[in-house]
Amino acid sequence: MKTRREKLNLTQEDLAYQAGIHRTYLSDVERGSRNLSLINIERLAAALAMSLSDLFHLVECS
Repeated sequence: MKTRREKLNLTQEDLAYQAGIHRTYLSDVERGSRNLSLINIERLAAALAMSLSDLFHLVECS
């Protein structure tokens, strides 16, 4: 997810704002220290301009 965010030239703050979540929450997610609810996965996928299945594939392959 971090790679995709950086590819889109988004800061954590930018992505968190677009997804409607807190920046520290996103930071924890990127570090793997926090689990996401399905609604927040959906929000992040939309903010990253990805489908849910593409986001899951991205995470699975990393």
